[in-house]
Amino acid sequence: MANRLQARLATLSRPATAFTSQPEPRTIGSFARGRQLVASTYLFAGYLVEARGDDRPVWDLPAPAPEFTEALMGFSWLDDLAAVGDLRARKKAQNWTWVWIERFGKGRGPGWTPDLTGRRLIRWINHAIFLLNGRTSEQSQAYFKALAGQTRFLARRWRSAAPGLPRFEALTGLIYAGLALKGMEAHVAPALKALTRECDRQVDAEGGIPTRNPEELMEVLTLLTWAAHALVDAAQPVPRALTAAIARITPTLRALRHADGGLARFHGGGRGLEGRLDAALVASGVREGPGDGLSMGYARLAAGRTTVIVDAARPPSGPASARAHASTLAFELTSGRRPLIVSCGSGASFGEGWRRAGRATASHSTLAVERYSSSRLAKAAGQRAEFLEDRPQQVKVERTADSAGTHLLAGHDGYGTTHGLTHMRRLDLDPAGRLLAGTDTLRAFTDTARRAFDAAMTRMQLQGVAFTAHFHLHPDVDATIDMGGLAVSLALKSGEIWVFRPSGRAELTLEPSVYLEQGRIKPRAARQIVLSANVMDYGHEIGWTLAKAQDTPLAIRDTLRDDEDEETAEQG
Repeated sequence: MANRLQARLATLSRPATAFTSQPEPRTIGSFARGRQLVASTYLFAGYLVEARGDDRPVWDLPAPAPEFTEALMGFSWLDDLAAVGDLRARKKAQNWTWVWIERFGKGRGPGWTPDLTGRRLIRWINHAIFLLNGRTSEQSQAYFKALAGQTRFLARRWRSAAPGLPRFEALTGLIYAGLALKGMEAHVAPALKALTRECDRQVDAEGGIPTRNPEELMEVLTLLTWAAHALVDAAQPVPRALTAAIARITPTLRALRHADGGLARFHGGGRGLEGRLDAALVASGVREGPGDGLSMGYARLAAGRTTVIVDAARPPSGPASARAHASTLAFELTSGRRPLIVSCGSGASFGEGWRRAGRATASHSTLAVERYSSSRLAKAAGQRAEFLEDRPQQVKVERTADSAGTHLLAGHDGYGTTHGLTHMRRLDLDPAGRLLAGTDTLRAFTDTARRAFDAAMTRMQLQGVAFTAHFHLHPDVDATIDMGGLAVSLALKSGEIWVFRPSGRAELTLEPSVYLEQGRIKPRAARQIVLSANVMDYGHEIGWTLAKAQDTPLAIRDTLRDDEDEETAEQG
């Protein structure tokens, strides 16, 4: 209510009349999504509306969910239509924009939140030439009046945006507008002061943010680089706190980047829009690569064309815990251009059930302790087993490197309270990146832990504490159990063949999984390797290896392309 009142008041103020200089588009859109929009196929927030043959503006179509409307109100779709850039795309962008001005530009209706307003302002300014081409003087006046109203709304309401990405969006939009619009200059200094405070508060010494969401960190870096470049273009100094935050974030994002250029998918984040990460890293101007320590709580092992990224810290706490995933000690592995071992990802765009499922320990490539020994019956009945989601209080990590490769030893006490067990995971990546060896251990180390384990065994009627180690496969991986059930052959579309082999006392199975990806209508079917066993005494250990068995001409071609991409990135 307060936002809408301030929005209506802001639109009554004196409008801006022109830009201080010709805007330069910085946002990157998708040509494919732009063509879909031109064809009246609208996919927003995981909801699809097909209106082919219907020339009505998108605002007239029934919205399937509030998230669909919210995505529309942010105007990120302008990036996609601008990526197409032809007459049909421009007419659609202009039609939707001026209908929005007529219906919502006076502060009424949805979309008047600080983060959405900041996002919308940035797109309107970035694509001003695209939007204003061929417009009448009256339409241009309405456009600038709407810009001014949104700018004044942000100046009054940015503090109501939640700390983190929403507030970064609001403040960057306010700075952007203040620098670009004549008559709005007075808003720049206070917004810039607030932005530098947020940089100090939200970006820690490791270059991380409280949510530990890699994709969100990329969006923060993108916003900060946009603000910095806008200041430079306006011949204004860039505050030291802003450049320092950019310098901290950039190496961290490089550490969270897989060999295929996508981000690790943890704590609600996806791979990132194609080209977005590259653009942010280049725009940062920071050349520093990832360090040997943890980056935002993640450990990176890399050799040859293989990257392994491990969640080696506690889940986010405080307000960020509402979207946190139970993924401690989970890892992802990518070989060249091809993801192999993945997390299921965020199911938020597919509804509450999928959102909860995506957050579960069993939806990540790590070990999960089952709550009841009878949960195997639930699996057999086609139901999802119920897994323990204890929050680790302590996570210990040791990373070393020698002539034999890179080694990671990590452990957490998330099952200590209920079962007295500590999960320890050791990962060893050879120097060529062709062999990843792992060991997973559950052990009760202290007398107190053993008493808790004995109590758990009593509850389980001495049947043992059941656990499963999950290795989720990317949907493009073709998995086959071979060698009499002793190994799993994994064929990548590049032609590479990897082989997974377990050791120790565990049952090997190949089971269904899902790959949750924002922007799709429904989850993608996938497979997962599962190792199952019971802890019968005070400890149980299982081992496994993941080895590259074969390269084909297709894989070699991918290698050559990777080399070309790296050379191009360095030149950029």
